[in-house]
Amino acid sequence: MKQSAFISALFVCLLMFTLAPVPAWAYSYGNPNEEAVAENYKQVAAKLNQDPPDYSGAIQVFQSIKGELDMHMGPEPAKVMIQALEDKDKEAALKAYHQVLVLNIARRMESVEKDFKNYEQNKLLLAKARATYEALSPIVKEKNQALDQKVRAAFDEALASLGNPGLFGVGIKEPDQAKYKEKKEEIYKTLQDKFQLKDIEVGHFKPGEGPGNTANAKKTSTGISDLKNWVPLAVIVIVLGFIIFRTMRKRRG
Repeated sequence: MKQSAFISALFVCLLMFTLAPVPAWAYSYGNPNEEAVAENYKQVAAKLNQDPPDYSGAIQVFQSIKGELDMHMGPEPAKVMIQALEDKDKEAALKAYHQVLVLNIARRMESVEKDFKNYEQNKLLLAKARATYEALSPIVKEKNQALDQKVRAAFDEALASLGNPGLFGVGIKEPDQAKYKEKKEEIYKTLQDKFQLKDIEVGHFKPGEGPGNTANAKKTSTGISDLKNWVPLAVIVIVLGFIIFRTMRKRRG
């Protein structure tokens, strides 16, 4: 009897956990220290830095990220990149990809402001932006180490401006959106000048799309409205019902 009561209580707890609202961390952006676009750039650059450059290999690698770029930035950036590779113009291709990386930093940082108080999500988005910058950092640092340090410091301050929800009420720090915007613009201006972009604008991203929108986040769980989440719930209910039935039957016996 005691064992049955314990198992029943355990499954009740699991049932409550299953029905609990899905928190922000249910949306996964993968490894926060990696960014798919930046990793793809490194592979493309490696192909182009071969002697002689492997343009067909670079095109093949780039095609794997093209769909994501088209979705979030429109078709133009990828079109310029493909054209440079087809023309076998290494310098133009690298320059085009550097600009794509700057735009990727912008889309990540813009998404932070769409839901600025969502600390966990925004910390991941900013980490993605910084991971993208890590791919550009060697180019920036090569001719101007102070400029690289300036961008890194701006990223640090942008992260600090997100605040901190604290733990059990300890260490709470209120977010500072004005400070974040200031540091965001500082990063934009520095990279825009360095990589010769005419502008960095939100218009590069389709409305309603981007990593800050939960519709485009890779979901590890979507709550009870997702069919796959009903499977464990159904199992719990069936097992719990069976245990209750067995317990009642024993009492009658």
